[in-house]
Amino acid sequence: MQKLDLPERPDWRDKAADQGFTFADMHGEPYWDEASAYCFSLAEIEERIEDPATELHGLCREAVARVIGSEELLDRLEIPEAHRDYIAQSWQDGEPELYGRFDLVYDGDGPAKMLEYNADTPTSLYESAAFQWQWFEDQQALGVLREGDDQFNGIHEAIVERLGAMFAPETQLHFTALSGAPEDYATVEALGWAAREAGLGAHYTDLEKIGVSEDGQFLDDEDRVIGTLFKLYPWEDLLRDDYAAHLATAQCRMIEPPWKAILSNKGILPVLWEMFEDHPNLLPAFFESDLTDPSPETAARLARASGAMARGHVLKPIFSREGASISIVEDGAVTETASNDGYAKHPRIAQAYHPLPVFAGFRPVIGAWIAGEHCAGIGIREDRGRITQDLSRFKPHFIRD
Repeated sequence: MQKLDLPERPDWRDKAADQGFTFADMHGEPYWDEASAYCFSLAEIEERIEDPATELHGLCREAVARVIGSEELLDRLEIPEAHRDYIAQSWQDGEPELYGRFDLVYDGDGPAKMLEYNADTPTSLYESAAFQWQWFEDQQALGVLREGDDQFNGIHEAIVERLGAMFAPETQLHFTALSGAPEDYATVEALGWAAREAGLGAHYTDLEKIGVSEDGQFLDDEDRVIGTLFKLYPWEDLLRDDYAAHLATAQCRMIEPPWKAILSNKGILPVLWEMFEDHPNLLPAFFESDLTDPSPETAARLARASGAMARGHVLKPIFSREGASISIVEDGAVTETASNDGYAKHPRIAQAYHPLPVFAGFRPVIGAWIAGEHCAGIGIREDRGRITQDLSRFKPHFIRD
């Protein structure tokens, strides 16, 4: 793993504008940054990232079954009691998942470590699947990259294949996100492209324009009944929304399925550690309350993880996005914290601190994309700080042997 300075494409901003990539700069800072790129060997990609991410998804599915069967864990993950049967039924019915993104820390030496799983509403899909691939093809054509170079990026094709397997031809899908959020719209638009390529219908409706019919079905902004809905709206919010009262009766198939409410919750991290302790791609993790009042079994796990936890740990609310309300604790003191925007009211988990590597002053996090149940590509974000937040930069990557 290396970070290499490369010349930018002279016309990349024009291409971004033509394709509606309006958030290539955000908050006065560059978001898309191709002045350098990360380079990996094929073995690193296949053995250290692709295969482990696929395996991690399988472990997460096992953890879902564990949580659904435990009222105690459902309580700890703050799954609303009124909707537990709805969630459990979606799992028992085998409702298939579409996509997700593992955030991994990898430094080029040891195994990649799972920081968390964005299993419900991951963004950066467009830039990972489309704009990054265009960068790769353009840079090969310009001679910046070599003919034998490659990129780990079959994300779009894998999502097309997955959608084609999930739905009969010409099934009409609806996609929704909050209006006024260009990054969210780019994600649902990328999924809409994939749906059309899979032979399905794709319709977009702003989230706030979705209505409810007299018989309790969801309606789009043209009063059409929504039979299948991809929502870029977190399950933890939807389950507490007024619309939640209609979920079980609306006859609407949801993407992601309701059981993803368990995987999109950071409480899954201590569950995974309990089930698969010492897995090479997991970091020790515990519910914060267990640090001071553990059960005998948890106390034994804490003792076995004492070396890793003593180096520091990261406190994360079970619901948190873009690094919000996350704190790093070292030697018993908070040494870095991200802004508090409401997530801090939720219970927290404590995960062993694993420093991100530093390349030219920036710390990269690898986003390993899952389509269906397999890893299909990566995208990389980097930040100057130790907590990756909403001012991080997206960096392209390539493979060279």
